Amino acid sequence: MVIHILGSGGADGIPALYSDTRVSRHARQFGGKDVRSRAAALVDGVIKIDFGPDTWSQITREGLDARDWIAVVYTHSDSDHFAIEELQYVLYPFNDYESAGFTIYGNNVISEAIRCRYPDWPFEVVTTRSFCPVQCCGYDVTPIKAKHGSPDEDTHNLIVQHGGKTLLYATDTGIWEEPTWAFLGEHKLDCLVLECTEAFATTAYNGHLDLAEFKSVLERLRKLGTVSGKTHVITTHHSHNGEATHEELVRELEPLGVTVGFDGLKVEF
Repeated sequence: MVIHILGSGGADGIPALYSDTRVSRHARQFGGKDVRSRAAALVDGVIKIDFGPDTWSQITREGLDARDWIAVVYTHSDSDHFAIEELQYVLYPFNDYESAGFTIYGNNVISEAIRCRYPDWPFEVVTTRSFCPVQCCGYDVTPIKAKHGSPDEDTHNLIVQHGGKTLLYATDTGIWEEPTWAFLGEHKLDCLVLECTEAFATTAYNGHLDLAEFKSVLERLRKLGTVSGKTHVITTHHSHNGEATHEELVRELEPLGVTVGFDGLKVEF
């Protein structure tokens, strides 16, 4: 499998639109890996994880073609992950296609939003539920319950399995509750993509991980045997408010065997 990190930033990206934080200023000045678009990824070039507001610029930057997708799998309905307006450009009057060419997978909130916004459009929408696997053209995709957002929404992280390999893509996690930990204890990961949104800036908000929480989650996964020395561990969903540049994150996490994610990173496992 190949995971392609299309975006590695938090909700407002880096540099953030109207921000004067140190991290935003650094990204504006130096560019490179410190410039982060909103979090999204592509698995094996065919399974698109989240369809956010930066999708067009991401696939253009990477030389990709959205017509290659067989599925769009959403994690949750926050606007940096779910830009519902962008779906209209797939079909008439912007194109002559009679179907999207990909199946949409999303939780209760996302499925309902698409049906209300596009009631007569030929989108194939499958409602996903935590811990209930779905099959997608030879891939097994299992949402797991994240601790993030509204209690009325079944917010997901995603286990993707294919060809004997297992990926966990986990943005907007919070500290998982025990049913999720128990479920993860039954899996061995070849690759883990895990958010580190708040980095050095510890806050009272429990829907994202700071560096201390990231390390704690990773250590528990290692104790469970879910993550081993052979697991590729990659960060994503970094906020400018996390008070960490890319190189500062590398110095903090590289000794732990963690790759700091960046826009455009591709890892085969």
